[in-house]
Amino acid sequence: MTVTLKGEEVAKKIAHSFPMAIITANQTAIIVTPDSLYQVARFLKATPEFDFDYLTNLTAVDYLDYFEVVYHLTSLKHNHSLVLKTRCYDREKPSVPSVVSLWQGADLQEREVYDLMGITFSGHPNLKRLFLWEGFPGHPLRRDYL
Repeated sequence: MTVTLKGEEVAKKIAHSFPMAIITANQTAIIVTPDSLYQVARFLKATPEFDFDYLTNLTAVDYLDYFEVVYHLTSLKHNHSLVLKTRCYDREKPSVPSVVSLWQGADLQEREVYDLMGITFSGHPNLKRLFLWEGFPGHPLRRDYL
């Protein structure tokens, strides 16, 4: 069974390298600023203590006030997992950095979030709609979609 790392403990270690990155952390997750997302993700993958070599899932949630992008990370070597999150407060042009260069499995998942929620992933090599056709009006998983 995979051990879930405590967000608060991992956040303390992240804060040593990236003091302005952490917004908040609790038992289940760490929330980082969108600007620091890529650097924190790279740190979590490259640091031998964590070695998060597998992106289990990437999704997004619309809270009306903001979008939250959620990353479920797993270390196959250490058999532990962590939830990493970031938030977008701009409903008109929400954007976060792509993590495709870290985990190839993010490719289709970022495209899905872009297609259905309208969140762009800067640096994505092929960000285009996945399920809906080009020209489809809006993003149907947004809470304000009509």
